Amino acid sequence: MASQIAKVLLSLDAEAVGSLKEGVNFKKSPEDGKCYIIFKSNNYFKACKNQCKHQGGLFVKDVEDLDAMTVKCTKHNWKLNVSTMKYVNPPDSFLQDELGKFLHQLSPKIHFLQFGERRFMFDPWLKGPAFARGWWLLHEPPADALDRLCAADLIYISHMHSDHLSYPTLKVLAERRPDVPIYVGDTSRPVFWYLEQSQVKLTNIKVTPFGVWQHIDDHLRFMILMDGVHPEMDTCIIVDYKGHLILNTVDCTRPNGGRLPQNVDVLMTDFAGGASGFPMTFYGGKYSDSWKAEFIKNERKKLLNYKATLVKSLQPRIYCPFAGYFVEAHPSDRYIKDTNIKNSAEHLNALINKLAPAIKTWTPQPGAVLDLGLALRDPTSSEAITNPPAGAKLYKDSWEFYLYVNELNSAIKSDIFKHQSWIQFYYTWAGFQNYNLVVRVIETDDKFECITDGYDYLVDFLDLSFPTKRPDREHAYLEIKNRIGVMRYVVLHGCLWDDLYIGFQNRISRDPDIYHHKYRRLISHV
Repeated sequence: MASQIAKVLLSLDAEAVGSLKEGVNFKKSPEDGKCYIIFKSNNYFKACKNQCKHQGGLFVKDVEDLDAMTVKCTKHNWKLNVSTMKYVNPPDSFLQDELGKFLHQLSPKIHFLQFGERRFMFDPWLKGPAFARGWWLLHEPPADALDRLCAADLIYISHMHSDHLSYPTLKVLAERRPDVPIYVGDTSRPVFWYLEQSQVKLTNIKVTPFGVWQHIDDHLRFMILMDGVHPEMDTCIIVDYKGHLILNTVDCTRPNGGRLPQNVDVLMTDFAGGASGFPMTFYGGKYSDSWKAEFIKNERKKLLNYKATLVKSLQPRIYCPFAGYFVEAHPSDRYIKDTNIKNSAEHLNALINKLAPAIKTWTPQPGAVLDLGLALRDPTSSEAITNPPAGAKLYKDSWEFYLYVNELNSAIKSDIFKHQSWIQFYYTWAGFQNYNLVVRVIETDDKFECITDGYDYLVDFLDLSFPTKRPDREHAYLEIKNRIGVMRYVVLHGCLWDDLYIGFQNRISRDPDIYHHKYRRLISHV
């Protein structure tokens, strides 16, 4: 791979960036006195040298341009549209060389990467909950986050889970730019399996083979890789821009089967933990609050040490925590929020700083910018990081609960649930049987209390029957209490039971206390 030499031609501090006006700006470098042109549009920037490609003349403001997009050469009146870097007078002549910006910006659960003029986004989640009503955005998106999403040149979505594939977010995108290229891995469980039912009209989804470079232009390419533990679903990505490598392992348990490059420029991983209903939603037997607290504490510590050790072994130049910025914000899930203690990005970065002090870490915040060009050239540079604007709201304190919970609860009164025959139809459609497991499903209110008009039924998966009492034979037994609105929405729309389990929308008891892998696969596929 060819080596690249980074040179800082113009550096602006946060105050100088904030002073840039919309449209064309002229800035002189204090180091060498050379002049540069910066174009600003909705906090999106382009820059070039103030030098005409024709005969090297200087550009000045074009007084005839009312849109503040073009500049005019003082030698021969050539005109350059700085928003596109194309010469418009004479037309179809030259393309101005854009300065090699290499920026990485974080909005809540959305990573925005800019490579030159290309804008690349990972797993955008900007609106609504994930996993039915169980996960909500921790951070407040910047005001222009949806505009940036709709201005993206390409988007990567790692897998089908709704904190990475957010249909409320993609609905906005589809209404404004349905043809934006969205890249997903060629997993056996398709990422966009629910697209038709969602009625989100995206028209340019590109299913990409694993391990093959996708060339976007002469400088930018990427490759999608599969997970070694969950190859049917999870993926990760490596991006190459002018020889600089960014590796994002997302939620992969063993990304690319453990075969990962060392010394990448930027490494991003998950970090938080707590992304499962176990053990918080379990009751009975050993599952006391004290047992849960000790288990969660140990698991959190193990995950923290594993991620720090992974980062140390791979020796990236910069590390950034990527996936895990969620909160159980709904008031009915206060118990989960208080119990399900997660790792913070700050704690993981502090541990990495202790174990591998040569690795630069960054704890991102909404609206903050990491200029990778500057950071790679001088890891100690304070100018490489632009903090959020003064007064920016970092954490969400309102989530429009009513809007999304009402949508879920609208399924309760659906006509199909007036007749008990839906139960047999649904589980027969799922097709899981020949397994010695009996499950009792109880529809409940938000407090997991039985309700008079809710169903309470048994399913015997040995022969897929629906008995009125447990069979006399020896069998495994699960008792599952599901919130009625979420349960019926899942049934009505054919959603995954992950919405119930990962979303903390049920309570589970099992006898004996063993993990039923086959049944877990069923409820993840239903």
